[in-house]
Amino acid sequence: MKTHSPIEDALLLILEKRFRDHAHRHKGLNWQRVADLLHADRDLWIAVAGMDATGGEPDVVKLGEGANAWAYVDCSAESPIGRRSLCYDDQALAERKENKPAGSAVGMAHEMGITLLNEAEYLSLQQVGPFDRKTSGWILTTPEMRKLGGALFGDHRFNRTFFYHNTAQSYYGARGFRAYKKLMLIN
Repeated sequence: MKTHSPIEDALLLILEKRFRDHAHRHKGLNWQRVADLLHADRDLWIAVAGMDATGGEPDVVKLGEGANAWAYVDCSAESPIGRRSLCYDDQALAERKENKPAGSAVGMAHEMGITLLNEAEYLSLQQVGPFDRKTSGWILTTPEMRKLGGALFGDHRFNRTFFYHNTAQSYYGARGFRAYKKLMLIN
């Protein structure tokens, strides 16, 4: 992807500054390699731009082990402000009869081309955090739990990461969602 507009150039500078300012999040990875991926992959660029526009402050983090574990992840201190007050998924949104939220976390993530963090990924992110000390975020929930009407969310309090459950139709002003977009790094 070649940047053509001042807005795209400005975002690239923001991403580079964030990458350099938080080098502890991606030890062993250099900016040029990441920039090359952003230039080459339009879907990655669009997803990262959307993450940034909704307050996610995306940065590169390793979620798990192996070369394919690198991803752009929401690294805002609290859940992204442009992705709060959402129920868990579109099924929950459809089932809610009164006081419907504007949308769902899973639906919005799908539209943006990003994926909600699961429990292991959320714990991995907290190793470079802490994040969500005043807010919380929906967590990718197993189909088994979802069939029972529930969904998971997490936060970080008292120097510890916690996971909780709620009905999937619930939504709160301080609950959003964190997500990621994988980087396809070739060794």
